[in-house]
Amino acid sequence: MLRTALFRLSQSGIICRTAAIDASRRHSTRLTVIERHLGKQGCVSIQHTRSMATTGDSKGKGAGEESPKQEVKFLGQEEAQKIDQELFNEYNYSVDQLMELAGLSCATAIAKTYPVSTLKNSDDPTVLICCGPGNNGGDGLVCARHLKLFGYFPSVYYPKRSEKQLFKNLTTQCELMDIPFLNHLPSPQLIDQAYSFVVDAIFGFSFKGELRPPFKEVIPTLKELSIPICSIDVPSGWHVENGDPNGLQPEMLISLTAPKKCAKLFKGKYHFLGGRFVPADLEKKYELSLPHELSLPQYPGTDCILQLKQ
Repeated sequence: MLRTALFRLSQSGIICRTAAIDASRRHSTRLTVIERHLGKQGCVSIQHTRSMATTGDSKGKGAGEESPKQEVKFLGQEEAQKIDQELFNEYNYSVDQLMELAGLSCATAIAKTYPVSTLKNSDDPTVLICCGPGNNGGDGLVCARHLKLFGYFPSVYYPKRSEKQLFKNLTTQCELMDIPFLNHLPSPQLIDQAYSFVVDAIFGFSFKGELRPPFKEVIPTLKELSIPICSIDVPSGWHVENGDPNGLQPEMLISLTAPKKCAKLFKGKYHFLGGRFVPADLEKKYELSLPHELSLPQYPGTDCILQLKQ
């Protein structure tokens, strides 16, 4: 079934070649299932050789320990935007700094929850990352790069690319790490057959209004999947405070900075907090830190993620 799915991907022009394979290094490479199947047809986007790596919990354990039971502060849209603006304007963080920390947190949480050794195709742990045009999509591009370093074989669907240099840089980094970009989103059946899980990095807490093309067609496709979906910060299409009971229902949610109010309606299995970059004074200002009644739980040791629900 997987071979048939990949053949259909190639026939439909979903994956394309953007550069030639360096023949002198091919003997040391290990291509993913998709690339091995499509490489002879010249349909896979490969810029350099692929090296095989392993990652995840070698014992096949799931995610880490949950935080001690305590009330958690949930942010509304306006409050989340104010925190971001203070990080940029008062603390002089750059967008790419926070994006790198957020994307690394997401990749780390995903690797803990879905170790390579536990995936249905552990020899070829293919992952699909769907990215939107804004910062949430940028988090997804960073996440894809780190997942590649962790031993996964990510592919990216990025239909509406930003013209900002930061996003062009992130795209180039992925391409030079042999991460293929899809020209079209496959059908739900092909995604289920070709990938182990999907990372939803389309829209974040700034999303408002109705879905518009091309994402108006993307979200219904993701809703039909049987493989797990991991949403970054907010399930795409959800109202940041009210959620969407009829919308995307991910198995995993990775909240960044602090959980948003819609996370109270999350019914999936795994909920993580990531992005350990909020300064103590800012935590106090927005009542994110102890001893306030509603707070951010304490991160364990030097970890950049913390599990809120398992």
